[in-house]
Amino acid sequence: MSKTALLFAGQGAQVVGMGKDLAETLPTARSWFDRANAVLGYDLSRICFHGPEDVLQQTAHAQPAIFLVGWVAFALLRERLPGFQFHATAGLSLGEFTALAAAEALSFEDGLRLVRERGGFMQEACEDSRGAMAAVLGLDEARLREVCEATGVVMANFNCPGQIVLSGEADRILQAIEMAKARGARRAVPLPVAGAYHSPLMATARLKFQTPMTAVTLRPPVVPVVANVTARPHGQPDEMRACLIEQVTAPVRWEASMRYLLAEGFTRFIELGPGTALTGFMKRICSDVEVLRVGDVAGLDATVRALQSAP
Repeated sequence: MSKTALLFAGQGAQVVGMGKDLAETLPTARSWFDRANAVLGYDLSRICFHGPEDVLQQTAHAQPAIFLVGWVAFALLRERLPGFQFHATAGLSLGEFTALAAAEALSFEDGLRLVRERGGFMQEACEDSRGAMAAVLGLDEARLREVCEATGVVMANFNCPGQIVLSGEADRILQAIEMAKARGARRAVPLPVAGAYHSPLMATARLKFQTPMTAVTLRPPVVPVVANVTARPHGQPDEMRACLIEQVTAPVRWEASMRYLLAEGFTRFIELGPGTALTGFMKRICSDVEVLRVGDVAGLDATVRALQSAP
Protein backbone atom coordinates (compact mmCIF):
# COMPACT_ATOMS: atom_id res chain seq x y z
CA MET A 1 0.00 0.00 0.00
CA SER A 2 1.22 3.50 -0.85
CA LYS A 3 2.31 5.70 2.02
CA THR A 4 0.49 9.03 1.81
CA ALA A 5 1.64 12.42 3.15
CA LEU A 6 -0.58 15.48 3.42
CA LEU A 7 1.04 18.81 2.54
CA PHE A 8 -0.43 22.14 3.63
CA ALA A 9 0.12 25.46 1.85
CA GLY A 10 1.97 28.42 3.30
CA GLN A 11 1.80 32.18 2.94
CA GLY A 12 1.91 33.39 -0.64
CA ALA A 13 -0.74 30.87 -1.71
CA GLN A 14 -3.59 33.23 -0.82
CA VAL A 15 -5.85 34.43 -3.63
CA VAL A 16 -9.20 36.22 -3.54
CA GLY A 17 -11.94 33.65 -4.06
CA MET A 18 -10.14 30.78 -2.36
CA GLY A 19 -12.53 28.31 -0.80
CA LYS A 20 -15.56 30.04 -2.30
CA ASP A 21 -16.74 27.21 -4.55
CA LEU A 22 -16.23 24.73 -1.71
CA ALA A 23 -18.42 26.77 0.63
CA GLU A 24 -21.09 27.39 -2.01
CA THR A 25 -21.25 23.73 -3.04
CA LEU A 26 -20.67 21.73 0.14
CA PRO A 27 -22.51 22.35 3.44
CA THR A 28 -19.60 20.94 5.48
CA ALA A 29 -17.27 23.52 4.02
CA ARG A 30 -19.73 26.33 4.76
CA SER A 31 -20.03 25.16 8.35
CA TRP A 32 -16.24 25.28 8.85
CA PHE A 33 -16.06 28.81 7.44
CA ASP A 34 -18.87 29.87 9.79
CA ARG A 35 -17.11 28.21 12.69
CA ALA A 36 -13.88 30.07 11.91
CA ASN A 37 -15.75 33.38 11.82
CA ALA A 38 -17.16 32.63 15.28
CA VAL A 39 -13.74 31.68 16.67
CA LEU A 40 -12.05 34.83 15.37
CA GLY A 41 -14.93 37.24 15.92
CA TYR A 42 -14.88 38.65 12.39
CA ASP A 43 -15.88 37.57 8.88
CA LEU A 44 -12.74 35.85 7.61
CA SER A 45 -14.76 33.93 5.02
CA ARG A 46 -15.82 37.20 3.34
CA ILE A 47 -12.16 38.21 3.04
CA CYS A 48 -11.32 34.79 1.55
CA PHE A 49 -14.17 34.90 -0.95
CA HIS A 50 -14.31 38.60 -1.89
CA GLY A 51 -11.17 40.33 -0.59
CA PRO A 52 -10.36 43.06 -1.31
CA GLU A 53 -6.93 41.75 -2.29
CA ASP A 54 -4.97 44.28 -0.25
CA VAL A 55 -6.83 43.15 2.90
CA LEU A 56 -6.34 39.43 2.19
CA GLN A 57 -2.63 40.04 1.53
CA GLN A 58 -2.15 41.43 5.04
CA THR A 59 -0.23 38.85 7.03
CA ALA A 60 -2.72 38.96 9.90
CA HIS A 61 -5.51 37.85 7.52
CA ALA A 62 -3.56 35.74 5.02
CA GLN A 63 -2.25 33.32 7.62
CA PRO A 64 -5.58 32.31 9.22
CA ALA A 65 -7.21 32.32 5.76
CA ILE A 66 -4.71 29.82 4.36
CA PHE A 67 -4.93 27.70 7.52
CA LEU A 68 -8.71 27.65 7.19
CA VAL A 69 -8.87 26.69 3.51
CA GLY A 70 -6.29 23.96 4.06
CA TRP A 71 -8.30 22.59 6.97
CA VAL A 72 -11.55 22.70 5.00
CA ALA A 73 -9.91 20.75 2.17
CA PHE A 74 -8.73 18.16 4.69
CA ALA A 75 -12.15 17.89 6.33
CA LEU A 76 -13.88 17.44 2.98
CA LEU A 77 -11.45 14.73 1.89
CA ARG A 78 -12.15 12.79 5.09
CA GLU A 79 -15.89 13.26 4.61
CA ARG A 80 -15.85 11.98 1.04
CA LEU A 81 -13.58 9.05 1.91
CA PRO A 82 -14.47 7.89 5.45
CA GLY A 83 -11.82 5.16 5.38
CA PHE A 84 -9.08 7.47 4.08
CA GLN A 85 -5.72 6.92 5.76
CA PHE A 86 -2.63 9.11 5.69
CA HIS A 87 0.71 8.39 7.27
CA ALA A 88 2.44 11.77 7.78
CA THR A 89 1.83 15.49 7.38
CA ALA A 90 3.93 18.58 6.68
CA GLY A 91 3.21 22.24 6.01
CA LEU A 92 5.18 25.13 4.59
CA SER A 93 5.77 27.76 7.29
CA LEU A 94 2.28 28.57 8.67
CA GLY A 95 1.08 25.39 6.94
CA GLU A 96 2.89 23.47 9.66
CA PHE A 97 0.10 24.50 12.04
CA THR A 98 -2.54 23.01 9.71
CA ALA A 99 -0.41 19.88 9.46
CA LEU A 100 -0.34 19.60 13.25
CA ALA A 101 -4.10 20.11 13.47
CA ALA A 102 -4.67 17.36 10.88
CA ALA A 103 -2.47 15.08 12.98
CA GLU A 104 -4.55 15.91 16.09
CA ALA A 105 -1.65 17.57 17.90
CA LEU A 106 -3.53 20.87 17.93
CA SER A 107 -7.22 21.67 17.87
CA PHE A 108 -8.71 23.51 14.90
CA GLU A 109 -9.71 26.44 17.14
CA ASP A 110 -6.31 26.74 18.80
CA GLY A 111 -4.52 26.45 15.47
CA LEU A 112 -6.66 29.18 13.91
CA ARG A 113 -6.12 31.53 16.87
CA LEU A 114 -2.38 30.85 16.88
CA VAL A 115 -1.85 31.66 13.22
CA ARG A 116 -4.01 34.78 13.58
CA GLU A 117 -1.75 35.97 16.43
CA ARG A 118 1.40 34.82 14.64
CA GLY A 119 0.33 36.72 11.53
CA GLY A 120 -0.42 39.84 13.56
CA PHE A 121 2.96 39.74 15.29
CA MET A 122 4.75 39.22 11.98
CA GLN A 123 2.82 42.07 10.41
CA GLU A 124 3.92 44.35 13.26
CA ALA A 125 7.53 43.25 12.74
CA CYS A 126 7.20 44.04 9.02
CA GLU A 127 5.91 47.52 9.82
CA ASP A 128 8.78 48.12 12.25
CA SER A 129 11.47 47.11 9.76
CA ARG A 130 12.09 47.63 6.07
CA GLY A 131 12.45 44.03 5.01
CA ALA A 132 12.09 42.15 1.75
CA MET A 133 12.56 38.72 0.18
CA ALA A 134 13.81 37.45 -3.17
CA ALA A 135 13.72 34.12 -4.98
CA VAL A 136 16.97 32.97 -6.54
CA LEU A 137 16.86 30.27 -9.21
CA GLY A 138 19.72 28.28 -10.63
CA LEU A 139 22.52 29.17 -8.20
CA ASP A 140 23.99 26.52 -5.91
CA GLU A 141 23.82 26.89 -2.14
CA ALA A 142 27.56 27.41 -1.67
CA ARG A 143 27.69 30.39 -4.04
CA LEU A 144 24.49 31.80 -2.62
CA ARG A 145 25.91 31.54 0.88
CA GLU A 146 28.79 33.72 -0.27
CA VAL A 147 26.26 36.25 -1.56
CA CYS A 148 24.51 36.24 1.82
CA GLU A 149 27.74 36.78 3.71
CA ALA A 150 28.69 39.66 1.44
CA THR A 151 25.32 41.44 1.62
CA GLY A 152 24.11 40.61 5.14
CA VAL A 153 20.94 38.71 4.13
CA VAL A 154 19.96 35.15 5.00
CA MET A 155 18.58 32.10 3.20
CA ALA A 156 14.98 31.79 4.40
CA ASN A 157 13.41 29.01 2.30
CA PHE A 158 15.08 25.97 0.77
CA ASN A 159 12.13 25.07 -1.45
CA CYS A 160 13.39 22.68 -4.10
CA PRO A 161 16.45 22.05 -6.27
CA GLY A 162 17.53 25.31 -7.83
CA GLN A 163 15.20 27.55 -5.79
CA ILE A 164 16.23 29.30 -2.58
CA VAL A 165 14.55 32.38 -1.09
CA LEU A 166 16.58 35.17 0.53
CA SER A 167 15.34 37.43 3.32
CA GLY A 168 16.67 40.61 4.90
CA GLU A 169 16.71 44.40 4.78
CA ALA A 170 15.22 45.71 1.54
CA ASP A 171 18.29 47.53 0.27
CA ARG A 172 20.49 44.53 1.05
CA ILE A 173 18.10 42.23 -0.81
CA LEU A 174 18.50 44.42 -3.91
CA GLN A 175 22.27 44.10 -3.57
CA ALA A 176 21.96 40.34 -3.17
CA ILE A 177 19.81 40.10 -6.31
CA GLU A 178 22.43 41.87 -8.40
CA MET A 179 25.28 39.85 -6.90
CA ALA A 180 23.42 36.56 -7.44
CA LYS A 181 22.85 37.42 -11.10
CA ALA A 182 26.50 38.34 -11.50
CA ARG A 183 27.49 34.96 -10.08
CA GLY A 184 25.38 33.03 -12.52
CA ALA A 185 21.84 32.83 -11.14
CA ARG A 186 19.31 32.03 -13.87
CA ARG A 187 16.83 34.38 -12.21
CA ALA A 188 16.78 36.51 -9.07
CA VAL A 189 13.57 38.41 -8.42
CA PRO A 190 12.02 40.28 -5.47
CA LEU A 191 8.90 38.68 -4.00
CA PRO A 192 5.65 40.59 -3.36
CA VAL A 193 5.74 40.19 0.42
CA ALA A 194 5.39 42.65 3.29
CA GLY A 195 8.70 41.94 4.99
CA ALA A 196 11.64 39.67 5.72
CA TYR A 197 10.02 36.45 6.93
CA HIS A 198 12.13 33.70 8.48
CA SER A 199 14.97 36.11 9.20
CA PRO A 200 16.36 37.97 12.23
CA LEU A 201 14.05 40.89 11.34
CA MET A 202 11.20 38.75 12.73
CA ALA A 203 12.84 38.56 16.18
CA THR A 204 10.19 40.74 17.84
CA ALA A 205 7.43 38.54 16.39
CA ARG A 206 9.17 35.43 17.69
CA LEU A 207 9.42 36.96 21.16
CA LYS A 208 5.74 37.95 21.24
CA PHE A 209 4.64 34.58 19.86
CA GLN A 210 6.14 32.78 22.84
CA THR A 211 3.22 33.85 25.04
CA PRO A 212 0.30 32.31 23.09
CA MET A 213 2.44 29.35 22.05
CA THR A 214 3.31 28.57 25.67
CA ALA A 215 -0.34 28.77 26.72
CA VAL A 216 -1.79 26.44 24.07
CA THR A 217 -2.40 22.72 24.62
CA LEU A 218 -0.38 20.42 22.37
CA ARG A 219 -0.66 16.64 22.12
CA PRO A 220 1.59 14.01 20.55
CA PRO A 221 0.53 13.73 16.88
CA VAL A 222 -1.21 10.56 15.69
CA VAL A 223 1.07 10.47 12.62
CA PRO A 224 4.54 12.00 12.13
CA VAL A 225 4.53 15.74 11.37
CA VAL A 226 7.73 16.92 9.71
CA ALA A 227 9.03 20.16 11.20
CA ASN A 228 10.29 22.99 8.98
CA VAL A 229 13.19 23.75 11.30
CA THR A 230 14.67 20.25 11.55
CA ALA A 231 13.26 18.45 8.47
CA ARG A 232 12.48 15.60 10.86
CA PRO A 233 9.29 14.60 12.71
CA HIS A 234 8.25 16.66 15.71
CA GLY A 235 8.99 15.23 19.14
CA GLN A 236 7.04 15.61 22.36
CA PRO A 237 4.83 18.68 22.96
CA ASP A 238 7.56 20.75 24.67
CA GLU A 239 9.94 20.14 21.77
CA MET A 240 7.12 20.90 19.34
CA ARG A 241 6.41 24.20 21.08
CA ALA A 242 10.07 25.26 20.96
CA CYS A 243 10.30 24.33 17.28
CA LEU A 244 7.23 26.36 16.32
CA ILE A 245 8.58 29.43 18.13
CA GLU A 246 12.00 29.04 16.50
CA GLN A 247 10.36 28.66 13.09
CA VAL A 248 9.40 32.37 13.03
CA THR A 249 13.04 33.38 12.45
CA ALA A 250 14.56 30.09 11.23
CA PRO A 251 14.79 28.95 7.60
CA VAL A 252 12.17 26.63 6.14
CA ARG A 253 13.89 23.39 5.10
CA TRP A 254 11.18 22.21 2.71
CA GLU A 255 13.28 20.26 0.24
CA ALA A 256 15.01 18.39 3.08
CA SER A 257 11.61 17.69 4.66
CA MET A 258 10.32 16.15 1.45
CA ARG A 259 13.49 14.13 0.96
CA TYR A 260 13.04 12.75 4.47
CA LEU A 261 9.55 11.54 3.54
CA LEU A 262 10.80 10.08 0.27
CA ALA A 263 13.52 8.18 2.12
CA GLU A 264 10.81 6.83 4.44
CA GLY A 265 9.01 5.31 1.46
CA PHE A 266 6.27 7.87 0.80
CA THR A 267 5.00 7.69 -2.76
CA ARG A 268 1.80 9.78 -2.65
CA PHE A 269 1.60 13.46 -1.67
CA ILE A 270 -1.65 15.45 -1.41
CA GLU A 271 -1.43 19.26 -1.39
CA LEU A 272 -4.29 20.79 0.59
CA GLY A 273 -5.27 24.46 0.44
CA PRO A 274 -4.94 27.28 -2.09
CA GLY A 275 -2.26 27.44 -4.76
CA THR A 276 -0.01 24.92 -6.48
CA ALA A 277 3.41 25.79 -5.05
CA LEU A 278 3.95 22.56 -3.13
CA THR A 279 2.98 20.47 -6.15
CA GLY A 280 5.51 22.41 -8.21
CA PHE A 281 8.24 21.93 -5.61
CA MET A 282 7.62 18.19 -5.46
CA LYS A 283 7.88 17.85 -9.22
CA ARG A 284 11.35 19.40 -8.95
CA ILE A 285 12.34 17.27 -5.95
CA CYS A 286 11.06 13.93 -7.27
CA SER A 287 8.97 13.51 -10.40
CA ASP A 288 8.34 9.78 -9.82
CA VAL A 289 5.74 10.14 -7.06
CA GLU A 290 1.98 10.68 -7.24
CA VAL A 291 0.94 14.25 -6.43
CA LEU A 292 -2.71 15.20 -5.91
CA ARG A 293 -4.34 18.51 -4.97
CA VAL A 294 -7.42 19.62 -3.04
CA GLY A 295 -8.08 23.35 -3.18
CA ASP A 296 -11.43 23.55 -4.91
CA VAL A 297 -14.34 21.30 -5.89
CA ALA A 298 -12.69 20.10 -9.08
CA GLY A 299 -9.52 19.18 -7.22
CA LEU A 300 -11.49 17.42 -4.50
CA ASP A 301 -13.44 15.36 -7.05
CA ALA A 302 -10.29 14.42 -8.97
CA THR A 303 -8.41 13.44 -5.83
CA VAL A 304 -11.30 11.33 -4.54
CA ARG A 305 -11.50 9.51 -7.88
CA ALA A 306 -7.75 8.87 -7.86
CA LEU A 307 -7.78 7.53 -4.30
CA GLN A 308 -10.82 5.36 -4.94
CA SER A 309 -9.18 3.73 -7.92
CA ALA A 310 -5.80 3.28 -6.24
CA PRO A 311 -4.75 -0.31 -5.51
